[in-house]
Amino acid sequence: MYRFLLTPRWWGINLFVVLAIPFCVFMGTWQLGRFEDRVQSHEQAEKAPDPSTRAAKPLDALLPVDKVTSGRPATATGTYADQFLVPGRKLDDRQGFYVLNMLRTDSGKALPVVRGWLPGSATDARVPAAPKGEVTVTGDLQASENTHSDGVNVRGGLPSGQVGMISAATLVNLVPYDVYDAWVTLPEAEAGGTGGAMKPVPAAAPEGSGLDLKAFQNLGYTGEWFVFAAFVLFMWFRLVRREAEAERDIALGLVPAESAAAAAEDAGPAAHAAEGAPKGAPEDPSSPDYDVASTPVR
Repeated sequence: MYRFLLTPRWWGINLFVVLAIPFCVFMGTWQLGRFEDRVQSHEQAEKAPDPSTRAAKPLDALLPVDKVTSGRPATATGTYADQFLVPGRKLDDRQGFYVLNMLRTDSGKALPVVRGWLPGSATDARVPAAPKGEVTVTGDLQASENTHSDGVNVRGGLPSGQVGMISAATLVNLVPYDVYDAWVTLPEAEAGGTGGAMKPVPAAAPEGSGLDLKAFQNLGYTGEWFVFAAFVLFMWFRLVRREAEAERDIALGLVPAESAAAAAEDAGPAAHAAEGAPKGAPEDPSSPDYDVASTPVR
């Protein structure tokens, strides 16, 4: 009854099922692993001490920024150079902008330093001046932002002196010197009152270390892949059952008349002609047994 499984058509169906189910299981397992990694990272971050409470280290000793060094206090010495405003940033549920200054170090590279946050629009904003001369800053280390970071503006078209993303790849096109692939945010207002009007910007948790929306998206994708694998298996069993029932009905002679007519039609016009012709009748009208009117001669 199940010999139809060896036909070419079913070979293709079986091959698809054999390949699709392991692939779906693999993808579902991979997505589940991503979710478990995020949960583990979140638990480790909660158990670990606050990075900002640890002793400050020189900037170069903490690079590159990863989940361990993100948020750690980093120190750097240099002079403030170019200044940019980063619009569209929220703090305490209020809309505002960051004040970002480039700190040129002795190495020649510049470290982006977020000196603080101000409410309102960045256009025509009055910003406290940066300290003059050589300064040593200690700020919480952060990785360069990307297009998925909160508050990032990727649309472009910002006025001169504004940037939508705190990233070395963006800033290096705006200044004539190299930029560190990191930035720091000052945890306190600057000494001397120059930053008194600005609020410190708290350091953000490392990307992928919390149970955010992306983590639960991984969990949702896990369910989708396993459901798809079950659906493929269900459809295969359903098709096999239908084919087996059809084979059984043919074997028992229970095929409906419509099916028999369709089968006869598939046999071709010759089958219909042979079926309707009288038994023993000649097949060629030009036979001597026919008259001019093609009527059989008795």
